[in-house]
Amino acid sequence: MSSENSSADDVQQVWDVVVVGAGPAGASAAYAAAVAGRRVLLLEKAELPRYKTCGGGIIGPSRDALPPGFELPLRDRVHAVTFSNNGRFTRTRRSRQMLFGLINRPEFDQQLVEHAQKAGAELRTGATVQRVEQHGSAVPDRRTVAVILQGGEVLLARAVVGADGSASRIGAHVGVKVGQVDLGLEVEIPVPETVAEDWKGRVLIDWGPMPGSYGWVFPKGDTLTVGVISARGEGAATKRYLEEFVGRLGLAGFEPSISSGHLTRCRADDSPLSRGRVLVCGDAAGLLEPWTREGISFALRSGRLAGEWAVRIAEAHDAVDTRRQALNYAFAVKAGLGVEMSVGKRLLTVFERRPGLFHAALTGFRPAWKAFKEITQGATSLGEIVRTYPVAQRALTALDRRPAATGDEVSDEVSPSQ
Repeated sequence: MSSENSSADDVQQVWDVVVVGAGPAGASAAYAAAVAGRRVLLLEKAELPRYKTCGGGIIGPSRDALPPGFELPLRDRVHAVTFSNNGRFTRTRRSRQMLFGLINRPEFDQQLVEHAQKAGAELRTGATVQRVEQHGSAVPDRRTVAVILQGGEVLLARAVVGADGSASRIGAHVGVKVGQVDLGLEVEIPVPETVAEDWKGRVLIDWGPMPGSYGWVFPKGDTLTVGVISARGEGAATKRYLEEFVGRLGLAGFEPSISSGHLTRCRADDSPLSRGRVLVCGDAAGLLEPWTREGISFALRSGRLAGEWAVRIAEAHDAVDTRRQALNYAFAVKAGLGVEMSVGKRLLTVFERRPGLFHAALTGFRPAWKAFKEITQGATSLGEIVRTYPVAQRALTALDRRPAATGDEVSDEVSPSQ
């Protein structure tokens, strides 16, 4: 710390980085900043561990973004995927190598936080952030951000990372703009051993009845996580889809231990990722894959980037340097995650119109299944496939232009093979 700031810091501690929210994005940001040797405070409004509405699928990019030495608390390892098109034309595809792992979010999030703490971050739970201020009486100088908690307590930081979820207060401060909002509904269903055994190592993905919707079954030992997701505004239809889906699977007789809902928000292309010395990442920034709405890998990867760039912003001595580092952070996010999101957005548009085509490809077209496997295993990404294979780029462009299929065409695209 430079001597010119020591007198101000003696009056009230100034953290190098304050991270708001202790989910995967926040814990990753806190870890990255703490590993760099900075004084990091991680704030979480709940007490940990806490439940989150989330399928809990850990794909390759998530695994690759975890801190060194992190051992995944896997509840199951997925080697098979059963696909169905609104309950019909069911087909299972298998892989010798694990496709992805399944975790319970409370355990996973808790473990990530513990890694951040081991790296030197300080955790404070039960702390609700009301707002942040970068100007005004609470802010002693231009290199400081004031984080104001419920109850009026003021914390000072050189940089702030907002990782406080899809209804983010820090996101509101930054001015995050949302382009796509979806409603996810989920139940955790404890099942007998015989039922659990039938699902072991296998997930189900069902392309749903509303445009862009789908359902899933993720087995986690003696519990099945069953959920559906669809565009917001279709609440009653989404609820009905979940009820019919559970019934169709023969699970309606089992009492769910948890029933929950959650809105996922996907950023607009021109949405900011920073304002002054404040960065946003994960759900708070609207970073998730638009087609599958997968968010854990986006949270882990953007969180790590946010933590690394928050360190640089904390060291910035003026507004020009701060702006430069914030722009570099935005560039890093857009160069990787942004490319994947733009391809995902195009895929969602095609999927909304032609779900039967996706089903036919994944169940009957070997290159499509191979691409699915490689993406989930982390060997490639959506962006990489479109960039590397001209045929994929051409197919996507052609599909972009084709009119929507009728219901009859969709069902005719797949033979009802088991």
